[in-house]
Amino acid sequence: EEAALACDLLVPFNVVWILDTMRVMLASWALAAALALHGADAFSPSGVQLPASRLTSSSMPLAARPAAFWAPAAKRAGATQLHMAATVPKIIQGGMGVQVSSWKLAREVGRKGELGVISGTAMDVVLLRWLQEGDPGGVYRRALAAFPDQGMAQRCLAKYFVEGGKEKDKPYRPLQMWVMEPSQELNEISVLGNYCEVWLAKHNDDSSPIDSVIGINCLTKIQLPVMSSLYGAMLAECDYVLMGAGIPMEVPGILDRLSRNEDVKMAIDVDDAVTGYYTHFSPKNFWTNSGRPELADKAVKRPNFLPIVSSVLLASAMLKRATGEGPTRGIQGFVIEFPTAGGHNAPPRGFKYDATTGSHALSLNDKGEPIYGPKDEVDLVKFKNAVGDLPFYLAGYYARPEKLQEVLALGGAGVQVGTSFAFSEESGLWDQAKQQVLQQIANDDLVVYTDPVASPTGFPFKVLELDGSLSVKDNYEERPRVCNLGYLRTAYEKDGKLGYRCASEPIDDYLKKGGDKSATEGRKCLCNGLMANAGVPQVSPFKKAGSTERYIEETLITAGDDVNQVRKYMKQDASGRWEYSARDVVDYLLGMFKEEYLNELKLYKDADAAEDPTIKMMLLNEKSKIEDKIAGVTDQIANK
Repeated sequence: EEAALACDLLVPFNVVWILDTMRVMLASWALAAALALHGADAFSPSGVQLPASRLTSSSMPLAARPAAFWAPAAKRAGATQLHMAATVPKIIQGGMGVQVSSWKLAREVGRKGELGVISGTAMDVVLLRWLQEGDPGGVYRRALAAFPDQGMAQRCLAKYFVEGGKEKDKPYRPLQMWVMEPSQELNEISVLGNYCEVWLAKHNDDSSPIDSVIGINCLTKIQLPVMSSLYGAMLAECDYVLMGAGIPMEVPGILDRLSRNEDVKMAIDVDDAVTGYYTHFSPKNFWTNSGRPELADKAVKRPNFLPIVSSVLLASAMLKRATGEGPTRGIQGFVIEFPTAGGHNAPPRGFKYDATTGSHALSLNDKGEPIYGPKDEVDLVKFKNAVGDLPFYLAGYYARPEKLQEVLALGGAGVQVGTSFAFSEESGLWDQAKQQVLQQIANDDLVVYTDPVASPTGFPFKVLELDGSLSVKDNYEERPRVCNLGYLRTAYEKDGKLGYRCASEPIDDYLKKGGDKSATEGRKCLCNGLMANAGVPQVSPFKKAGSTERYIEETLITAGDDVNQVRKYMKQDASGRWEYSARDVVDYLLGMFKEEYLNELKLYKDADAAEDPTIKMMLLNEKSKIEDKIAGVTDQIANK
C-alpha cells in the first residue's frame, strides 16, 4: 500500500488516462518506490535478521519520512538503482592487515572490475620477511625489478634476501622500529614494500599491466610510516587511498604535495607533550640520499582519497577542515563503517576506555563488549545531503546482494566488504588458519568478540574466537611479552625527552617509561599476532614457561560479525579442503543484479503493443537500457 501511495506521489497527476498503455512503467515506479521506502526489505527473504543499527534507514515508516525525502526519491531510486557505472566501483574489497588483503586478493577483485585494496600495514616488514623466506615464486624480486631506482632495490636484496629461505627455528632479521625522524633505510624499505604490493596487484604474472583499479588501506593510528607508505604506493600508480582508525585530516594535503614531490609533514600524537611534534618526509631528500636526485623531478599520480568515517559529523568536519585542495578538500568519497565490521572499530559515542578508574565498565554489555546505541547510527539521508555528489560506501554486515541494492537505491555508490574476502583462496591469511576457520564454519557458527581493551590504540578490536589462537585467554597469558615491531607504540615526552612505549610490551619496561600498570591488563600484541596471520611469525627471543624452545608467535585473527556469511561461497573439494575464490564473492554480490534486471525486463514484454507512438518509443527505449544493463553485468560476472 505504501508503494502504491508512493506511485501517486511520484508520477504525474494525469497518469490515469494512460494506465492501460503504461502499466509497465507504473510497475517499474512501484519497484523504485518500494526500494526507496524499504530498501532491502522490499525484496529480501523473510526471516533475515540483521542488527538493529543496520535497519535504521531502511525501516523508517512512511509517515515518519521527512518531506525532503520525497523530492529526490524518483531520482535516487531510478538513477542509482542497480546502476552499473564503469568508472565508480560498486564493491570495495576491504583493506585487512597484515597482508590479509594481499596483492593476489586485490588483483583478483580488480580484474572483476571492482576496487581491489591492499593493506598498507607493516608492508616494510612483510617485504623483508618474504625475502628471508626465499621469495617463493620470485614475485617480490619481479616487482623490485620494476622499481625506478635499481640501486635501492639491490641494496634491499643484498641485505635481506635469503636464497632458499631462512631456517624455520631462526628469527627473521629485524628492521629498526619507527621513530619521529626515521632513517633513510627505514624510509627506503617502507617505500619499497608498499610499491611492490601495489605493483603486483596491478600486473599479471608475466609483468604485463592490468586495466584495473587498485587502492591501499592505511591505519591513521599508525602514524609514523604513513607518508613513506603512501609515497611508495603512489610510485606504483595506486588509484585510491582509504584510511580509518582515526581522523585522517592531514592526508588529503599530503597526497596533493607528494604528487608534486614536495616536502610533507604530519602531526604526531605525543603523550604529555608541552609542544607540537611532527614527522617529516621529503621526496627530494629521499631520492638524493639514494643517489638518484633526478627522480624527484617526475610528477606522481595523485590517488583518490576515501576516508573511513562513522558519523555525519566527522564527514562534514573533514569536508570543512581537511588539508587537501579543491572544493571537497582533496576528498573524493567516503566509506561509512559500522561497528559490525572487522578489525578496529570506532568506539561508541562518549565511550573512553579508562584502565585506572574502570568507568568504561558502565558502557559494556554482559560479554564485556562496548554498547552501541542510537547516537552511533548514521542517518543516510543526512549523510548524503552532507557530502553532496561525492560517492559513499557502507561497510559492516553488507556482504549481501540485497544490501548492495539497498545502498544504491538510497543514493550510495556501493559497499565495502572485508570479511567475506578474508578467507578466500587469494587472501594472504595463513592457509592453515584459513582452513581451520572454514572447517569450523562448515560445522557450526563462529563467534566474534568486540574487545574494548585488546588494541593498544584504544579502539575496540574485533577478535575471532578460535581454538589454538591468541583469542584464548590462557594461550595469550602464556605468551612471553615482547615489543619488537612497535607499530602501535605511543610516543611520550618525559623530562624534555621523547620516548616510545606500548601497553602490550613487557610490563616492567612499560612501567619504567611512566606507564600505568592497569593499562597493560587485557592488552594484546596485535603487531606480532597479525604478522603471524600472514604466515610469517617471528621466533621470539624468549621461551614459554617450562619450554626448552623459543616461542614462535601465534595467530590472532580478526573478522566482522558476519564471518559465517562465507558459508554462502565455500565448497569442499575431493580431498576435503574447503575453499572459495574472490570471484565467487563478487559474483554473489552482483548476481541479484542480473536477476532483478531480468525480472524488470519482463515488465516491458508488451512494449511493442503500445498504441501511442511516443509512449511506445519511451517503453522500447527503457527496454533497451535494461537489456544493455543485463549484457553489462553478464560480461562483468564472466570476467575471470
